[in-house]
Amino acid sequence: MSPEIVSYDERMQKTIEVVKSNFAAVRAGRANAGVLDRIMVEYYGAPTPLNQVANIGSPDPRTLTIQPYDMSLLKAIEKAIQTSDLGINPQNDGRVLRLAFPQLTEERRKELTKQVRKYGEEGKVALRNIRRDAMDDIKKKTKKSELTEDDQKKLEKELQDMTDKRCKDIDDLTAKKEKELMAV
Repeated sequence: MSPEIVSYDERMQKTIEVVKSNFAAVRAGRANAGVLDRIMVEYYGAPTPLNQVANIGSPDPRTLTIQPYDMSLLKAIEKAIQTSDLGINPQNDGRVLRLAFPQLTEERRKELTKQVRKYGEEGKVALRNIRRDAMDDIKKKTKKSELTEDDQKKLEKELQDMTDKRCKDIDDLTAKKEKELMAV
């Protein structure tokens, strides 16, 4: 890979990581601690990720347990989960919160599949924006005579190939997540 576009490749990799984290937040009917990654809890006046203030476990395929390190956070964690877009009410037994994930209906699976496709498309748009930035940079360098026209064409082709590969990666991730959602 040409040194001129290494930083753009790194940005594309980060974009794919964001897409993966978005997909992890979409629950597929099974208990997955990844759905809690976006939950922030007010801890000493600062929003803190839930996984930093509590132990998250999965005693069975449909249940998550959340045990705060500081018991005074139990109500704050419960409230954060209730106000999130998870659509699950935690059961509080005084020491541990339990999240029971119900079986998803066919209609809900289709809604989640649409959400996954949206995340995938947003990721591909971000990749194309990175490509556009790189193309602009290459053209500026050619205009300043820092690159030859042959180098420009070579870099543009390499950049396009890299973008196509990353878009295919996102398509593959999307298809995998859709398959996971539609599995009963």
